Amino acid sequence: MTDASKPWHDAFPAPRTTAPVMTREEALQTLNSDHLLLVDVRRTDFEGGTIKGSLNLPAHSFYLNRAVLFNLCKRAGVKKVAFYCDYIAESGDNQIQSLTLEGGIKGWVKAGELYTQQMDGYEAEYWKQFE
Repeated sequence: MTDASKPWHDAFPAPRTTAPVMTREEALQTLNSDHLLLVDVRRTDFEGGTIKGSLNLPAHSFYLNRAVLFNLCKRAGVKKVAFYCDYIAESGDNQIQSLTLEGGIKGWVKAGELYTQQMDGYEAEYWKQFE
């Protein structure tokens, strides 16, 4: 396999931990909390919409920006970051919890109108391809 045909994530170290799962229900209940940050790790396209209040940090750029995001969360008092990140665990910090959103954005949309109402730019037609 040539370098050009390798997946983008091969350029970075493999994760050493697995983040616990945050349920959609818990995320929905705490969506407006100052203590929760949702990170959309899709590319910058936001195709089909994104969860209200989430930050887009594409997965391919995450490794290089993880320390900056960690410091921003510390300063802002964020207690939970829902996405995947082993940087928090490696830092030894026990005040910020890194989580994976159950089912990701596709699971959020499949959970129905209660969830899609909490999206900016929601396009129902786009999500039909994943049914």
